[in-house]
Amino acid sequence: METPSSSGIKTAAVLVIGDEILSGRTQDTNINYIARFLALKGIDLKEARVVGDDQGQIVAALNALRGSYDFVFSTGGIGPTHDDITADAIAAAFGVGIGYHPEAYALLEARYGKNEFNVMRRRMARIPRGATLIANRVSVAPGFCIGNVFVLAGVPAIARAMLEALAPQLPEGPKVHSVTITASVPEGRIAEGLGAIQSAHPDTAIGSYPFYREDGGFGVQLVVRSRDFASAEAAALAIESHLAMFGVAAQRAI
Repeated sequence: METPSSSGIKTAAVLVIGDEILSGRTQDTNINYIARFLALKGIDLKEARVVGDDQGQIVAALNALRGSYDFVFSTGGIGPTHDDITADAIAAAFGVGIGYHPEAYALLEARYGKNEFNVMRRRMARIPRGATLIANRVSVAPGFCIGNVFVLAGVPAIARAMLEALAPQLPEGPKVHSVTITASVPEGRIAEGLGAIQSAHPDTAIGSYPFYREDGGFGVQLVVRSRDFASAEAAALAIESHLAMFGVAAQRAI
């Protein structure tokens, strides 16, 4: 497939922040959702990292990612508690100050009322200097954008709401066409032929994903991806022909 440097395709990374992810207490679902969201925009997700609630680790990971990709989406660590340190880490990474954002402060004060808008809840109104807010229709507390970094909440429903608010700001690129072929055959049996098909169709990426089912034994899903529909279709047909040589029936899904 075309590389971002040669095609102008926008690239992205995800930085998941939180000790709860690394400890196994919380299962991350944001990476999957962001990947699907970006695919619909024609943006390639190239990397995902997970770091704990440590400012040095967050700063190092963020600076590495934002220098390598067009966009970085971080999730987690922008709530009201002592371990929500993402905003401070982002400010440190960009070398800017941080303070109460007037609009964010007003939104949160209206949400909680003056009597309930305590010191810890005010932390959610602390935004790095120069950042712009990302709307949050679920719980009001905003995310923010600075440079090429979009800072989202870790709660999946809120992260998704913030992505919806961001959608009009992100560029549209050519979409990736995907064809999935499922077959009840061990991948090792057909691997050599798959390699030849991949070589013959350089404008596609062909992935092989084995599975095991109690009622059917070993099988494989073969996924063809390309930004050119004709190229994806040609490779899929070649795979189906290859499977037919082994007497294997295949099911296709797009």
